[in-house]
Amino acid sequence: MELFKEIKIAKLGEKVLRKKAKKIKDIKSSKTQQLISDMKTCVKKSNGVGLAAPQIFISKQIMIISSQPNKRYPNAPLMKNEVLINPKIIKKSKKMKKDWEGCLSIPGIRALVPRHEKIKIKYLDENANEKTQTFEGFIARIFQHEYDHLIGLVFIDRVETNKDIITEEMYFKQL
Repeated sequence: MELFKEIKIAKLGEKVLRKKAKKIKDIKSSKTQQLISDMKTCVKKSNGVGLAAPQIFISKQIMIISSQPNKRYPNAPLMKNEVLINPKIIKKSKKMKKDWEGCLSIPGIRALVPRHEKIKIKYLDENANEKTQTFEGFIARIFQHEYDHLIGLVFIDRVETNKDIITEEMYFKQL
């Protein structure tokens, strides 16, 4: 039987969501590996497509991209969990696209957010290997959303007009 301690998700207004997260130095430590494991479980149980450590009250530079179709994101592409530690954006496309986003830390709200269509990033994986990767489309959007959590921003900070913010109920009616 899997024993899962309930992990609380920080909601908008919690100070941790507005802090710049600290770099992780001890990737192979049991504490960091446990954090990674907890984050993977949390993102799956909460029907998210990504999760950043500040969202679970840990101000560290770690995120998980976990894109898969679920009830919150029925059209999400399927990919294996990607753990990104101390990520850095090294190149962004000039082309931007506005699309819908939601956030586990701001439940019940969706908004049209402009994001770069394509990004190139550098990061460390859960085994401390340095990686460089290019993400496009929805996966690039997830990365930029989670990266914002590491620098003290949330998706509604990027909205161009309040008219681009709707309730999740209205969002699902238009799908």
